[in-house]
Amino acid sequence: TPTKIEKAPATGVLTVHGSDGSANQYDTVLVATGRKADTTGLGLSTVPGAAEDVVASGKVACVDEQLPHAPHVYAVGDVIDGRPELTPVAIEAGLRLARRLFGGASERMDYENVATTVFTPLEYGAIGLSEDDAIEALGKDNVESYISEFAPLEYALSDARAERGDGSYAKLVCDKTKDSKVVGFHYLGPNAGEVTQGFSVAMRKGATYSDFLSTVGIHP
Repeated sequence: TPTKIEKAPATGVLTVHGSDGSANQYDTVLVATGRKADTTGLGLSTVPGAAEDVVASGKVACVDEQLPHAPHVYAVGDVIDGRPELTPVAIEAGLRLARRLFGGASERMDYENVATTVFTPLEYGAIGLSEDDAIEALGKDNVESYISEFAPLEYALSDARAERGDGSYAKLVCDKTKDSKVVGFHYLGPNAGEVTQGFSVAMRKGATYSDFLSTVGIHP
């Protein structure tokens, strides 16, 4: 566990000290502290059945934004166990819940293939399953992954980036039992947020590896 980070004034090198006495040097350190569901003050223990749906992390287990053991209690957003911790997901789930409760609608929130991006200097975007999660869910023999490393056009036009060898990385994780349906999309490169959002539509419609491969690329 990291206990201290020291930065060398002359070089900018970061030394990370660990609780085990270790000390390692890096040029960049990413701190991801995460979050904790603060549900202890809500009084769920006083609501019949609700306490049974509170998991160890403090989040609540839900089915269609309802607590199974206390169906008159609803939850949306990051407090729901096992759902993406993303603001657009919370907004969409809240809208659909309100429409079901007060507008006579029946459409439920679809949490599958939600696009997400990490806005680091080199952006990362993902949809669906990681390769490890796909293997766990489908079995190793039923999963095929395809990887591509390439120079995006905007990098190719820059002499400085070309000299440094800057590139991008993409991976498709496919279900071999369903005509190589793409169940995981991963992209590391410029504008990953915009790129990934578009592909989420294709994956929600069941795009296969062949669909990706046969799509004609854009050239200026």
